[in-house]
Amino acid sequence: MTFSLGIVGAGQFSGQFATLFQAHPGVRDVYVTDLLPERAERLVAAQRLAGTFPSYEAMLESAAVDAVAIFTQRWTHGPLVLQGLGAGKHVYCAVPMAISTQEIGAIIDAVRTTGLTYMMGETSHYHPATVHARDQLAQGAFGRLFYAEGDYVHDMDLGFYDAYRYSGGDNWRATASYPPLLYPTHAVGGVLGAWRTHAVSVSAIGVRDDRGDGVFDRSVSQFDNDVSNATALFEVAGGGSFRTNEFRRVGYPSHIRESRFRFFGTEASMEQLATVALWQDKKGVRDISELLEPRQTLAPDDPSLAHIAPELRAAFTSGSAPVHDRSRLPGEFDHLHNGHEGSHHFLVDDFVTAVTTRALPPVNAWTAARYTLPGVIAHESARQGGVRLRIPDFGDAPEA
Repeated sequence: MTFSLGIVGAGQFSGQFATLFQAHPGVRDVYVTDLLPERAERLVAAQRLAGTFPSYEAMLESAAVDAVAIFTQRWTHGPLVLQGLGAGKHVYCAVPMAISTQEIGAIIDAVRTTGLTYMMGETSHYHPATVHARDQLAQGAFGRLFYAEGDYVHDMDLGFYDAYRYSGGDNWRATASYPPLLYPTHAVGGVLGAWRTHAVSVSAIGVRDDRGDGVFDRSVSQFDNDVSNATALFEVAGGGSFRTNEFRRVGYPSHIRESRFRFFGTEASMEQLATVALWQDKKGVRDISELLEPRQTLAPDDPSLAHIAPELRAAFTSGSAPVHDRSRLPGEFDHLHNGHEGSHHFLVDDFVTAVTTRALPPVNAWTAARYTLPGVIAHESARQGGVRLRIPDFGDAPEA
């Protein structure tokens, strides 16, 4: 069985995925639509895709498209996902899932009602540190896990100004103020992608920005936001806690490793920093850096990355690490570019497999809610000065 796919949004990110979707043996044709038609046309011409649609609505009305992959501005995802499911299309969507409890609940209801496939494309679920921690937890190596940490540390100066200008047009400062805690999944997903639990409460603190350049300025912000850095402490079901950081003004080389994770158990712990990762137990310390180090699959100066800020290109060039099991991936991917620490190949294959077999993908609607909703509630906590708030939960995914 094969299916056809419509890509929604022809920006800096989607082109990398168009290549992989087109190469996957489970995908028949790939179409594109964008609010700026010339971008869609350029992507179709560059990769010899099946064609363009003049609008998302036209794409959804077409019987030629079986599924859609949404790569639009992060606050637009919820309504677009609901439109896609409502039109009878399977949906892959970039992070975050949505920006409110109501949107998240509506997506889960739509998936349950329609029986269609929904998958959120969270890269950190496949992060080498998350994969290794998940494997070690399954073997009981940590003992009882009681605490974890996840960071997404990416300074605005390292490519984000260019990215927001590219996607936001003349009004880019208003959207560049997007609240850090509403983009939580690169930190939360890496923790919960290994630790099989969910967050039940949170207390968060935000740091007001002082750059004075019109970004993170409440008088300019579309989101009434002046916070550029935020920290959240979560309580988890079954006992324990984890902490996440979302930093947009930070002296850190995010092109080396913008997401990083640490796990602490009663028998062992694992810590990952920018250039080193360690496994520690009561007998000693073992350097596991090589096991978690992704291999480069594309040169940073490749012509296909010319429209992407140099500081962002590392996210599009890093391939699989030794800890990744590539045995179930299609052979067509063996010599194709990868990205975000080896996650891109697994993201595409998991969605295609879910659609063609009708199995639940790893980051299904229920899992996506547990990766996203903690940040939504943490944002509210920060706005209320750190008050501890309960986090709603939509439960486990239904069994197949």
